[in-house]
Amino acid sequence: MSAPTNLASNHTNAPLTQLQKVFGYHAFRPGQQEVIEQTLVGNDSLVLMPTGGGKSLCYQIPALILPGLTVVVSPLISLMKDQVDALITSGVSAAYLTSGLTMEAMQQIYKKLHNNELKLLYLAPERLLQPDFIDRLQHLNVSFFAIDEAHCVSHWGHDFRQEYCKLGQLKRLFPNVPVMGLTATADLATRQDIQLQLQLHQPYVYQGSFDRPNIRYSQLIKYQPINQLLKYLQEQEGSGIIYCGSRRKVDEITAKLAQSGVSCAGYHAGMESEIRNIVQQDFIRDNIDVIVATVAFGMGINKPNVRFVVHYDLPRTIESYYQETGRAGRDGMPAEALLLFDEKDAARIRKWIAMNDNPERQAVELQRFEAMHALAEAQTCRRQVLLNYFDEYSPNSCGNCDICLDPPRQFDGTLAAQKLLSCILRVEQKQVSQYVIDVLRGNKVKRISDLQHDQLSTYGVGKDESDAYWHNLINQLIHQGLVRVDITQNATLKLTEAARPILKSEQALTLAIPRLSLKLSRKDKLAKRNYDKELFAKLKHLRKSIAEADEVPPFVVFSDVTLAEMAEHLPTTAFEFLDISGVGQTKLERYGKQFIAVIQEHIPD
Repeated sequence: MSAPTNLASNHTNAPLTQLQKVFGYHAFRPGQQEVIEQTLVGNDSLVLMPTGGGKSLCYQIPALILPGLTVVVSPLISLMKDQVDALITSGVSAAYLTSGLTMEAMQQIYKKLHNNELKLLYLAPERLLQPDFIDRLQHLNVSFFAIDEAHCVSHWGHDFRQEYCKLGQLKRLFPNVPVMGLTATADLATRQDIQLQLQLHQPYVYQGSFDRPNIRYSQLIKYQPINQLLKYLQEQEGSGIIYCGSRRKVDEITAKLAQSGVSCAGYHAGMESEIRNIVQQDFIRDNIDVIVATVAFGMGINKPNVRFVVHYDLPRTIESYYQETGRAGRDGMPAEALLLFDEKDAARIRKWIAMNDNPERQAVELQRFEAMHALAEAQTCRRQVLLNYFDEYSPNSCGNCDICLDPPRQFDGTLAAQKLLSCILRVEQKQVSQYVIDVLRGNKVKRISDLQHDQLSTYGVGKDESDAYWHNLINQLIHQGLVRVDITQNATLKLTEAARPILKSEQALTLAIPRLSLKLSRKDKLAKRNYDKELFAKLKHLRKSIAEADEVPPFVVFSDVTLAEMAEHLPTTAFEFLDISGVGQTKLERYGKQFIAVIQEHIPD
């Protein structure tokens, strides 16, 4: 059954009314209203908005206005549960169907469906496309379908999932029901493939800005990474995610951080699902501060107050990097993304890609990785490089990345490069980075004396600089094409032909003065709002106790942004409380008295 085509004209102000009354927001974000209006007149749509850009409201608001049921396809149970909890808390009739429900709970949901008591139903694609469930839907008044994480449908998407491919059947089975695809990351090829796979008919395509101005992008050359990580974590407040390239690293890093007193837990696909679920819930409910995880963790994680994301290893694609860093700062408050970068990681990834026996796929993966590699070694505004990848060209530097806040300073690196290149040559191009550095710095290492490399002319010529300094310069020489990492020989360093004119002093070389730590001012253009920090802590404590009693994540009660606004504006009446962003009518009735009481008690007489 299709959505009536005249709804938009009958409900001119309905979307804004629902936004304010139910969700407590005063105005739409860019693109939301246009997408909603297209759905209300029965059009298909493809919505590209950054993580935290407000995609969910694009289908939740029309679901409240349209007369029938909105079916939302989602890939993860945790995401479904969080969204349904948040909707119910805001007074919306919603449910999710998963294999984890009891038969009794499922029957209750089916009863509500057939009594037209549900506005939104969340479920996975496998369940949606079961013949008996399709038959059930065909006897209901379905207003429209929303396909979340729609990049999963594309063979060229970074997170392709086979079960998503069959969702194109919906247009054949329900030809008059509009379909909305939603994703945070998709390049041009993926966007076109999504439209093809979902069989969208002349869809309205909205592409929002990929920019997340509240996230600060930074990079450090990876050297003694555990120490770098611990130092970084000491400077952070709130929750964070550390992404690693393997399960083994997740286990190792989790153990080392825990030994150092960090409130953390590991998460990867090798763990039992029950343990993964416990870890995820503890993180979402603010019981632990840091998750150390593989990329198995995160898609659809609905935790708005993640304050930082660290990539311990280099991601393979900009799409993955963008989506993973996008899990920070979804509430719009300042957040950070730190990448620990080592050229050896890049060499290993190229080797893995070369093992792909599909030449076409290999070429695509290599192209995408080279774009990620270019971002990692950028010497210009990182946000510009990132946005350019998504065809969003920005003429201005962002002012909120490490390159903008602490621009690289150049120096004549010819002599330093000659010391390095000469040392690599004299150890017969058979040694790894650390060994070369040990020789340069004249370190007393038994293997060096055994090989009589302490007799070389380059032994000790770099003793005035630190290990980290030389490690940084090696990385620069690698990405300038003078040195390569030979993965086939345990990551030994080899000279390229381009090194010859440098060694012979026939050509000068400019290098960047190594940045060995982040020295970025906390006072930037996105400085935190001026709210009462003591009151904010009290409100967070109240929120946590309510969330535990209701068995929901704290952000389902109120976001950090909403609490910060309360601590700034100090509402003491129901009218003032309703004026706070994120406070709708239902939340005022449920929580208003408790939060107002804490605010009144805190305000001095």
